[in-house]
Parts: sequence; C-alpha cells; structure tokens
Amino acid sequence: MKAYLILEDGTVFTGVSIGSAREVISEIVFNTSMTGYLEVLTDPSYAGQAVVMTYPLIGNYGICREDMESLKPWPDGYIVRELSRLPSNFRSEDTIQHFLEENDIPGISGIDTRALTKILREKGTMNGMITTKEYADLSEPIARMKAYQVKGVVKATTTKESYVLPGEGKKVALLDLGAKKNIARSLNERGCQVTVYPADTAAEEILAANPDGIMLSNGPGDPAENVEIIQEIRKLYESNVPIFAICLGHQLMALATGASTYKLKYGHRGGNHPVKDLETGRVYISSQNHGYAVDARTLDPQVAEPAFVNVNDGTNEGLKYVGKNIFTVQYHPEACPGPQDSSYLFDRFLKMMEVND
Repeated sequence: MKAYLILEDGTVFTGVSIGSAREVISEIVFNTSMTGYLEVLTDPSYAGQAVVMTYPLIGNYGICREDMESLKPWPDGYIVRELSRLPSNFRSEDTIQHFLEENDIPGISGIDTRALTKILREKGTMNGMITTKEYADLSEPIARMKAYQVKGVVKATTTKESYVLPGEGKKVALLDLGAKKNIARSLNERGCQVTVYPADTAAEEILAANPDGIMLSNGPGDPAENVEIIQEIRKLYESNVPIFAICLGHQLMALATGASTYKLKYGHRGGNHPVKDLETGRVYISSQNHGYAVDARTLDPQVAEPAFVNVNDGTNEGLKYVGKNIFTVQYHPEACPGPQDSSYLFDRFLKMMEVND
C-alpha cells in the first residue's frame, strides 16, 4: 500500500505503508544508530514522536522481546529506508513489520531517509504526518500538523504503581519519568534493591522509605512542562540522600535548582555522541536521546557546575552539584546496545552511597 510522509513545511515523501495503516501526526525526529532499533522502538523517551532511522536497512535481525526497554513500543510512527522482510538471527521471535502492526504503529519505508534527515538538520525538528491518504490540498493537514504539541507524555509512560526489584545491597529509589528497563537492571545487577516509583510520587513518600540513594530516570517531552514533579525533585535535592539523574531527570534537577532548559534545533539521538569529562579531560562515546538541553549559562555556580560537555556542539552533558552528593548526566550510561564507556557512572553512584553511610 502506498503511504506518504508530509512535513509541516509542505515537503512530501512517497513510500510504502508498514505497520498500521492509520493516519498519525507527530513530531519527526531522527536517530543515527546503526543497531538497536528494538531498543529505540521501546524507549519511552520517544513518546509523542515519529522516529526516522538514518541507517538504511532496518529489521535484519528481527525482534527479540528480551531486549525491549519497556513493555511496549512508544513512538507514534516509524520511518525507514528499507525494511528487511526476512530477519536472520537465532534469537529472532518476530518481524519488525508484524511488531508494528500488532502495536498499531504506522510507518513508512522506501523513502530517502538521509534526504529527510538533512531537511530536519537544516530547518530543525518539525511536525509531520504519516498517511495512506493522498491529499490534493495540503493546507488542512498542514494546519493540523502546526497545531500539534507533545503533551502529557511523562504521565503516559511512567509506571502506574510502585514495584520492587529485590537485592541484598543498597536501597535505591528510582523515580520513573519514562524509564528504560536497563536503568533499574544496571542497579539491580550491582546488588541494589530498586524500588520504582511513579513520576507523581511525593518526595515525602520516597524519603520516608529511607533509601540509600535516589535515581531520576530518562523520559519524554519538554522538561519545563513537569511543574509539580519539579517541585517534588526540589525537596529531594534538599535532602542529604545521594542522587544520580539521567537525561530528563538531569534536566528536571537543573530546573528544580533554578536553571533553565531550551529546545535543541534537532536534538541528539544516536549511539556515537562524544562527551568530555571536564575534570579529567577524557572523552567518552555515548548513547543519547533528547531534544532539550540545560542552558549552562543559567546555572548558579554556588549550586551546580558543568561536569560534561558535548564535543560536537558544546552543549551541556552533565552537572555536579556543589556541596551535595548529586551528579547528573544528559546521556545514557545504561544504553544497550550502545557504547559501554560510561557504565562506570553506576559504580560511582554506588560509591557515593557507601561514603554517605
């Protein structure tokens, strides 16, 4: 079946429908990863977005549900150059096209994804529509696209009730803002007992459980939208409990302590982003997925100082909080598949909890 990708600037790509045939409007973003399409599809940070994969062949190793980062896929749509119809992998349980169909996710293949990516890089992230309907007049769908906003996605992706991953070591409270499973798993593998809390949990409830440390997870959407959560994170900041935050959690901690965030032109999404540790000068290759960044110019130097910087564009990639057992990073140390350079940050968090005893 023929399908169309229409951008809000009027650009139209024609391809083949994959997955669900329903029409969808979403924010169009691109990911440069060469592997890990299932992890991308099941990353809650993509809620409210349709993902363009720049690598030309997707689906060649099928679907292995053990690798899913959440219980279901989250993107509104999926856009690829070529979809593999015959996956080859001893772990494969399904094809990507059937996976999209059973989860009602519209997609399109057969378009020039690199040309599309160049448009998004030059003009910035924009909204778009995936549809099987051929529009003679684009004014009506473009008006709908321009009105679209990503809203309420943290509430949509967070766990509905708290649960515990048992462990014999440190007790960690994980605030689920749209968390990837591997964050809790990375802590659990290090012996931690991890209690996962919904995003709207009151700080008093978390602190009443006397955790040895608090983890703020990744998640989707505009960080500044989460006003009530930011107020609770401020209370966590004022406690003496060690805190480690990733991605959205990093942004929310910055907002809770008086800094500002802003939307990047086209975001960072991929597995090859270099970040520099400002203390050691060492550069790590990181996995990233975010459309917003902390404005380092708005930091109060008595509250927080930059700890990591993006080598490509100089944006902030992490903060160290003055006089507090708190550090935060914009990138993903738990990413699988992806570079493992920064998994040591979980060990740093464990040491921080031990010192705090």
